[in-house]
Amino acid sequence: MKIIKYLFLFLIIAFALSWFAFKNPGMDLFDTNESDVVIFSSPSNLKKYVKAIVGTPKPRNYLAPDMLNLVAKKIGEVFAKYCDEVEVLPYIVHGIEYKNIRCSFNPSLQKRIIVGAHYDVFGAGPGADDNASGVAGILELSRLFKEKGMAKEKRVDLVAFTLEEPPFFRSKDMGSYIFAKDLFDKKIKIEFMLALEMIGYYSESPGSQNYFLPWMSLFYGDKGNFAALVGSYKEFSLTRKIRKLFNSNSPIEIKTINTPKFIYGVDWSDHLNFWNFGYPAFMITDTAFFRHGNYHQKSDTPDKLDFSYMAGLIHGIYFGISSY
Repeated sequence: MKIIKYLFLFLIIAFALSWFAFKNPGMDLFDTNESDVVIFSSPSNLKKYVKAIVGTPKPRNYLAPDMLNLVAKKIGEVFAKYCDEVEVLPYIVHGIEYKNIRCSFNPSLQKRIIVGAHYDVFGAGPGADDNASGVAGILELSRLFKEKGMAKEKRVDLVAFTLEEPPFFRSKDMGSYIFAKDLFDKKIKIEFMLALEMIGYYSESPGSQNYFLPWMSLFYGDKGNFAALVGSYKEFSLTRKIRKLFNSNSPIEIKTINTPKFIYGVDWSDHLNFWNFGYPAFMITDTAFFRHGNYHQKSDTPDKLDFSYMAGLIHGIYFGISSY
């Protein structure tokens, strides 16, 4: 009888979590532009940025601060071409200096939108998707904000974070923790934070998309041809508002999920630390290991990425943030 009771309890919990995560996953997901939309974001720029980031002589991990500094220098050089203000934000971990880099538009304004991506890598892999793709995204956004402007005046900060990867993940040494804590200590308000975390891998093949719960494919499909916008259960309405803004100008689908933080994988990026300080925050992702086997592997190389899909996603993010 106890086994039956436990099984029954498990089924109730599983059903409740499924309903909670998938309730109204977004029936207006297909309100994208026509196929002849002019994409402002450049696939060739994104490819160039990714190749520059992965092209260090040694892996850009925490054991090679000189490689991280080299990448930080490259990021800063691009930001300097486009941003109203660029600031290198160093901090010390175990006697070694690491750096976040912030690019600001309209820095005289206080309340802001933050878009971030980490530039360090796990282990010895090149980390093209994880997370050179996300960094390439914020670099291209800096160009778009400079050259195309914003529909509404607002402050936007683009931030390249360091030390997101293990052994620092979930620790107070993460670059995003240092950054978010500084905002919190200074009582700075933000509209929301968006983490670009692995945005380069897409597939139109049936069965190319997996999920932490098998029946999610009934809601989201089995093709890895979309980007996922992940928010906490507290951000249900805001998630859908942002999704609509992104989707209204994106040639690819952006699908949403709102779920508790304990669901596997939903807090595996820098938005975690903004959640920890009470800020609204989201991750946008190609779903990483739920879609491809290159996660944290030496096979995570630029040739695996689809830069046209990436450009479509960045185009939608640009217009969504510009008009928020």
